[in-house]
Amino acid sequence: MQAKSSSSLLTLFAFILLAWPNSSPIKIICEAISIKEATIQDLQTAFEQNQLTSRQLTEFYLNEIQKLNPLLKGLIEVNPDALYLADKADQEKKTKPHSSLPTLHGIPILLKDNIGTKDSLNTTTAGSFALVGSVVPRDAGVVMKLRKAGAIVLGKASLSEWANFRGLNAPDGWSARGGQGKNPYILSANPCGSSSGSAISVASNMVAVSLGTETDGSILCPCSFNAVVGIKPTVGLTSRAGVIPISPRQDTIGPICRTVSDAVHVLDAIVGFDSNDAQGTRIGSQYIPYGGYTQFLKVDGLEGKRLGIVRDPFFTFSDKLLEQTFQQHLQTLRQNGAILVDNLEIANIDAILNATLSGEAITLLAEFKISLNTYLKELVASPVRSLAEVIAFNQEFSDVEMIKEFGQEIFLASEATNGIEDLEKKAISSVENLTRNGFEKLMIENKLDALMSVGPSIAPVLAIGGFPGITVPAAYNSKKIPVGISFGGLKGSEPKLIEIAYGFEQATKIRKPPTFIP
Repeated sequence: MQAKSSSSLLTLFAFILLAWPNSSPIKIICEAISIKEATIQDLQTAFEQNQLTSRQLTEFYLNEIQKLNPLLKGLIEVNPDALYLADKADQEKKTKPHSSLPTLHGIPILLKDNIGTKDSLNTTTAGSFALVGSVVPRDAGVVMKLRKAGAIVLGKASLSEWANFRGLNAPDGWSARGGQGKNPYILSANPCGSSSGSAISVASNMVAVSLGTETDGSILCPCSFNAVVGIKPTVGLTSRAGVIPISPRQDTIGPICRTVSDAVHVLDAIVGFDSNDAQGTRIGSQYIPYGGYTQFLKVDGLEGKRLGIVRDPFFTFSDKLLEQTFQQHLQTLRQNGAILVDNLEIANIDAILNATLSGEAITLLAEFKISLNTYLKELVASPVRSLAEVIAFNQEFSDVEMIKEFGQEIFLASEATNGIEDLEKKAISSVENLTRNGFEKLMIENKLDALMSVGPSIAPVLAIGGFPGITVPAAYNSKKIPVGISFGGLKGSEPKLIEIAYGFEQATKIRKPPTFIP
């Protein structure tokens, strides 16, 4: 079910205002399904018409969190200053013309708990008790931009601990601080990770907007499994400064929302140069189009787009209902002007999808140790100052951290590395060659605007090359678990990907609110 139009939403708010003398406005808002699925534009229209305040909206989300988070565990922590920030936003609305305020002004936003904030929150812990009490030197680069855009930091989302880079056995969506995140559609289903809480919270309407991070699949996968939209930007398009790192070659920060338009509004707010991530964002900033990204929200965005299909392994099905739905989607894409280039092959795809064979695993292990040690040393205060100290902490508090059950094999393997030596250089060269002779060659030779995949299966292809991707709700399988469709492109191709994703979303309108089936 899509968010209702602005006019129907305003009718709802008019009813709320009339009901205020005899009823709690927040209770009424909470019971109204349309506010739960409202878009950023719906909310801004209500703000402009003085039919909703940022405080009421924030209270609404806090109420939903109180009701749902004990079950879903999508959040680790709520910002104790959230209502103060909402009141501040409301005061600004009274003194400035609405047209002069940024699109995200007064909108609460949730941050994955590896994105640093210099405020009353417990900074950023990656879901681990090892970093509780640490103090960051400043807001993360993307948080600075969000605050400048007037957004309200609502709290920290749960995640797969250490962004799924600690052990081999921990389930997706689990962290020591946050517990086990649950898929709001089918509670027993995998919520995927590592940006699990960001996707869970948006899907279940505990917030409209969140940020996630991706090294390999950590935005595309949870968004696909939770029927929300996720944008994995070109590496360097968004700043990684102040974000607990894994790899400077592959890490990126992107929006998770319920609609493509909302995700694009957030993307516009967080892209750009950051002196604290100068090397990455200097290159990434060159891809930002004049006038921003919202200009590419075109209903006819599929017209003339060349979309590639690699049947094996990105369009294979074991679920008949899923296969039927995606066959219908292919027809819809054609009807809306897309040119489907079918039965393509990516050279050495088996190696690309195998982190050990491609060399990705070797490079990430070495890069993680270097990057994390640098991050920890720059903290104003921290219980741990190196990966070795994190490992020791986990061993000492194994009962709390569940190390005995979930392990820290990745940590141990990373600690055993000694920088970027011959083995790592060879692995990086392998990754680059596979990318150049695989995905890049396919895209260029076939003049493709995007490559498609069922779910997030294309994620490793995009990850090792630093390429962008967008996932959009596309289907529900025979077990009623959501499945997205992903579109990936070459570096800087966000404008085309947005046109494609928005065109597909508007032509299909698949998303519906969660069912909370046990």
